[in-house]
Amino acid sequence: MASLIAACAFFVGIHIVISGSPLRGVIVARVGERPYQGFFSLLSLVGMVWLVLAFRNAEGVWLWSPPLALRWAAPVVALIAFVFIVLGLTTPSPTAVGGETQLEAAEPAQGILRVTRHPFLWGVALWALLHLALNGNSAALTLFGSILLLALIGPLLIDAKRRRAFGPSWERFAAATSNLPFAAIASGRNSLRLGEIGAWRWLAVIAAWVGMLALHPWLFSVPALPG
Repeated sequence: MASLIAACAFFVGIHIVISGSPLRGVIVARVGERPYQGFFSLLSLVGMVWLVLAFRNAEGVWLWSPPLALRWAAPVVALIAFVFIVLGLTTPSPTAVGGETQLEAAEPAQGILRVTRHPFLWGVALWALLHLALNGNSAALTLFGSILLLALIGPLLIDAKRRRAFGPSWERFAAATSNLPFAAIASGRNSLRLGEIGAWRWLAVIAAWVGMLALHPWLFSVPALPG
């Protein structure tokens, strides 16, 4: 468990201390944007590998047993998570690295960004919460709890970073969107336009979801569907 705790602290820490704070700007000023991105990507890769290996070797203490109803609901919840994750990854966004040019578009928030300006992280948060509930041991609590924490504070860090970097351009985008899913739509600052998402993105969601259901037993030695 000690290695898993250290891996979680490392992974969350580099995103908060390096990527999500003014320290990022200091590093970029010294070495440049691309070297920084390469360095941070390497750190993230090391962190993810460490997380996987530490979790596999951790001997957690059993804390609770998930109800059978949750096992049956899990594939549906996972599908919703995949909607946010896949659409978030495939939709050009000012919140993504290299997506800053979107801020100058006539309508910078389109597709899933009308629902939330951080769809990928909300999908990860839902995925982490689901796996946290399904895996009732201390190792899972440490791993998925850390991922959930990072997914929830990530949008706040990104918003602050983009606000510092782009000022009025970012404020224009933020005014038409929301961090909390559907909040901008509910308040009348935006509207839901599913047609902007595109059929190919929905097909990608289904393909990713079906693929994970099929590969889950092979990858993680645990069936994704209750037997």
